[in-house]
Amino acid sequence: MEPGDELPADHILMLTKDLQWVPAAHPVHYDKPGIAAFGLGLEFARHYLADHPGVTVGLIPAACGGSSILHWQEGTYFPDTDSHPYDDALIRTSKALETGTLKGILWHQGEADVFERAEQYEDLVTELFARFRTHFGSDLPIITGQLAFEPSCCRVAGTALVDAALEKAGSAFAPADGLTLNDDITHFDRKSLIEFARRYYNAWRTIES
Repeated sequence: MEPGDELPADHILMLTKDLQWVPAAHPVHYDKPGIAAFGLGLEFARHYLADHPGVTVGLIPAACGGSSILHWQEGTYFPDTDSHPYDDALIRTSKALETGTLKGILWHQGEADVFERAEQYEDLVTELFARFRTHFGSDLPIITGQLAFEPSCCRVAGTALVDAALEKAGSAFAPADGLTLNDDITHFDRKSLIEFARRYYNAWRTIES
């Protein structure tokens, strides 16, 4: 976070943990208080708003940091965020649909699966996306993004498999080449998240057009 990131954006709302719409500001996500900070969702919304003047963009944060694809099964509890990721996402989206239209999903997940589930990830994420579309429409756009990784890291082989699965399963794919990471070699830094949001939006535009 940098000074000013916490200021609310005009014409962009976010759904709070207790299902209330408020002006959007970083951090949009609430899953890990004190850890969740700058993200790409709000920056994506700024790009969308620039191309769609006069609308109000609503963000439905549903991330559960560190969750595996296995935690995105019906009824599955994820202790790190004291939540049921899949069930909560459905509840939150259904609430948002009372006052808006669901345009799509921005999906960025998979780092937790590159060691033990890389070879099964394609089947698991394809099945998950099918469940989302069963609830919210068979033509629901799901934009995926390439995972963060350090080229010298032992996760390279598994990351490549997960990335390939994400590109295949999603409606469009945002590449992460050239982006830089924080010291944890797992999360993009702030500058890269701003660029990554632009790439997510460019991927979105291929669907919208």
